[in-house]
Amino acid sequence: QVQLEESGGGSVQAGGSLRLSCDTSGYTYRSDCMGWLRQPRGGEREGIARLDSDGTTKYIDSVKGRFTVSRDTAKAILYLQMNDLEPADTGMYYCAVDPRRNCKGGSLDQFSQWGEGTQVFVSS
Repeated sequence: QVQLEESGGGSVQAGGSLRLSCDTSGYTYRSDCMGWLRQPRGGEREGIARLDSDGTTKYIDSVKGRFTVSRDTAKAILYLQMNDLEPADTGMYYCAVDPRRNCKGGSLDQFSQWGEGTQVFVSS
């Protein structure tokens, strides 16, 4: 049973924008600290954006200023707004959770649960 459902991926030319959405309504465990993982073709899966329930955000350097993570708690949706996309942004994007009890202040490598992913392809 899928608990985190990503959507919004697709193909876009360099310089374009996409907004990814994560439906968390089916996720029943702790979800105070969430974010996004990315796995490029042939590369490793890594955390790229994080949002804790106190509003603190973290991003890897390569997406700072271009990507914004946010959430709509009423709708139980986590977003990743991606602007000025580059070919290096191509990959599979996963909605992710740091489920630890005291997760606030955690790092981008502390996600341990994630969804099935949505593909993003950025052409040059």
